[in-house]
Amino acid sequence: MSHDSDTLYYDGRCPLCNAEMTRLAAHKPDHLALKDIHQLDLDEVTKHRMLKTLHLQAADGSFKVGIEANITAWEETRWAWMWRLLRLPVLRYIAGLAYDAWAGKRYQRMYEPPFDRSSQGSPPRH
Repeated sequence: MSHDSDTLYYDGRCPLCNAEMTRLAAHKPDHLALKDIHQLDLDEVTKHRMLKTLHLQAADGSFKVGIEANITAWEETRWAWMWRLLRLPVLRYIAGLAYDAWAGKRYQRMYEPPFDRSSQGSPPRH
């Protein structure tokens, strides 16, 4: 698939994601498109895979995910210097861990049904 621009796919039902995309939209370059995953015609497997973390598809068709997608999206804004700091190895490692933990909890909270212990019966006694 050929793209004329980079595309950042985000969860439009997530309040924090929407707030960040609003800020990014005010500063982004013209060649970066922002797409709400819920507005796309995707099969459920693809949709939920993409909802788990940010995905940035570059103009060449390659993908960056998670913190790399976020850093890349912000790199051509006036805030680029701050985001480029996250490319330093130690900061990148810490930011990646923090982002992955947050994204996992967000997805779990928003899209996975809560575990219902009452339907599991009593735990076995030993």
